[in-house]
Amino acid sequence: HLHTPVFHAQEDEKLEDVCKEIISQWAESCARSATKNKEDAEVLAIANLIEKQAQIVVKQKEVSQESRKRKEAKEAVLAQYANITDDEDEAEEEEQAFPPSGDKSLFKNTNVEEVLSRKKQQRDQAKEDSHKKKETDKMQREKDKLARQDRKDKEKKRTQKGERKR
Repeated sequence: HLHTPVFHAQEDEKLEDVCKEIISQWAESCARSATKNKEDAEVLAIANLIEKQAQIVVKQKEVSQESRKRKEAKEAVLAQYANITDDEDEAEEEEQAFPPSGDKSLFKNTNVEEVLSRKKQQRDQAKEDSHKKKETDKMQREKDKLARQDRKDKEKKRTQKGERKR
């Protein structure tokens, strides 16, 4: 009978040790799989980022090709209009060099001259207004300076009177 309780105690200790060993191995296995899953998740995230960047680069190249085509078309249209306006400018210069004779000179277009004269008047008015503002600002600064000086003088007189009374 003495061996039975000791045997049960030894079995309980062995059973407890076995349970602890199983639990520790299970915990290690979980930790390994978690780090492996974490590493796999990081690898997947990096792969996704690389794919997205590759798609963005491809899209930018496509857009740049389209924008080049548009730009070329715009330049062609602008060049065409530039040629037309150059031709018109040359024609106007020729007309100015040789003004029309006869009744056509009575219908001279004065719109350009009016616009230029209005712009000149506006510039002159702006200059005049600016000059007036400078003068008024200068006068105001002088007035402020005199007022400050008067205040200082009055303060001096008050302090001198106070000192004399003492």
